[in-house]
Amino acid sequence: MLSEKSEWHALQTHRKEMEHIHMRDLFAQDPQRFQTFSLKHEGLLVDYSKHRITGETFALLMDLAKACDVESWRDRMFAGEKINATENRAVLHTALRAPSSETGIDSIHETLDRMKIFSDSVHDGSRKGHTGKAIKTVINIGIGGSDLGPRMVCEALAPYQDKNIAVRFVSNIDPSDMASALSRSDPETTLFIIASKSFTTQETMANAALARQWILENLKDENAIAKHFIAVSSNEQEATKFGIDPGNIFTFGDWVGGRYSLWSSVGLPICIAAGFENFRSLLDGAYIMDKHFREAPLSGNLPVILAMLGIWTRNFWDAQSHAILPYNHYLSLLPAFLQQLDMESNGKSIDRNGNEIDYETGPVIFGQPGTNGQHAFYQLIHQGTAVIPCDFIATLEGETQQHKTLLANMVAQSQALMQGRTSKEPHRCFEGNRPSTTILLPKLDPFHLGMLLALYEHKVFVQGLIWDINSFDQWGVELGKELTEDILAKDRNEADSSTEGILDYIRTHTGKHVV
Repeated sequence: MLSEKSEWHALQTHRKEMEHIHMRDLFAQDPQRFQTFSLKHEGLLVDYSKHRITGETFALLMDLAKACDVESWRDRMFAGEKINATENRAVLHTALRAPSSETGIDSIHETLDRMKIFSDSVHDGSRKGHTGKAIKTVINIGIGGSDLGPRMVCEALAPYQDKNIAVRFVSNIDPSDMASALSRSDPETTLFIIASKSFTTQETMANAALARQWILENLKDENAIAKHFIAVSSNEQEATKFGIDPGNIFTFGDWVGGRYSLWSSVGLPICIAAGFENFRSLLDGAYIMDKHFREAPLSGNLPVILAMLGIWTRNFWDAQSHAILPYNHYLSLLPAFLQQLDMESNGKSIDRNGNEIDYETGPVIFGQPGTNGQHAFYQLIHQGTAVIPCDFIATLEGETQQHKTLLANMVAQSQALMQGRTSKEPHRCFEGNRPSTTILLPKLDPFHLGMLLALYEHKVFVQGLIWDINSFDQWGVELGKELTEDILAKDRNEADSSTEGILDYIRTHTGKHVV
């Protein structure tokens, strides 16, 4: 077990030695600290010098990574071994962005070709609705990875979008979500993408049924379904039964996990919004980071470094949360995307062998774009009793004074977290010595966005390896799904008085059964 490894004990001892070390002193002692603890790759700068680490800390963390066979597990993932043991699946989302010569999986590039043809047909107006009008609105219906990934990327790449085509997303089973999207759409020019691997996901299929009803009520012809719906799914039979033309079903392999699926045909809304070439550039950026992760030594490997810093703060300094703070408004959904990526992957308490673990795993991920967050929760980060490591993320492109002010705010926040402030007035004092990482992109283009997302994917994977957990399943969400079906079937749940009391209250005060 991890907690029994000698490398783990060495870090525990070192943590005690670092107890009274302040980052102010570390910077004063080493004028080259930034050069020592920062790394550049393909225009991306990652500065991790504002962590409570020394050269010895770094070496001990790398020793732990080696002891946990990070390199071996990494190679097994890229080789297509079934490292997702609980589902007996390979983990090959990286193959989706690799050249065809490297993967040997023909279906990937066949699907990419189809995605290009389809998205081009929407852009050039040759894709028509049932009444012969060109498609002007695309509504993606999905949830989880089938929604959040493509939605986040579409928002991030908003400047690259075709202004003549509106791409919208519906995920919430609350009917107001669908109602809002439909109220701004014309049934004659609206195309729905139903994104569900199984084509049975409760929320997605409920919303798909609403969309289907809307099309039929307005266009009055069952044949309209084939013109206004396409599917992204592995269940071709169910999609065809829904009325979708088999030629409009885009599949992907079971080795693509939901939260890693934006690189697959699930990314079709990205192709439509920003154009296929920009989607291809997104894949290329991710591939460059994949290549770096595969080839760079551990001590110069960006995903490994970020992962091990997270282990250091989470397991040895008891940091229970981690803040994602993008100083670029187009990255507003990045904290939510990384929240799913991290918490669904590493929110586990059972190791790969089915044993209960005796150490902490994934932290709570939260965040908001700067500078908005500065006027919301930064107070707690600076002066609260909990230590919360922060990732500051910004882009360099921008010549306006406002952009300069934005960057100045970000740099000032990381400096303040590190150095703190002394004052004769206690309420003005804060210790500082709070860790942060700064990530700078030359610009928010598809290529560098792809690099950034792959960086975090691999970071999460490495942390799962250290914690000896399977980062690629999510059994914890299954029970809630099962109980929902039980309640819908019976309108009762006699397992506890609270649940039954809530159902009774709903029946009494609305006159409605849940079913």
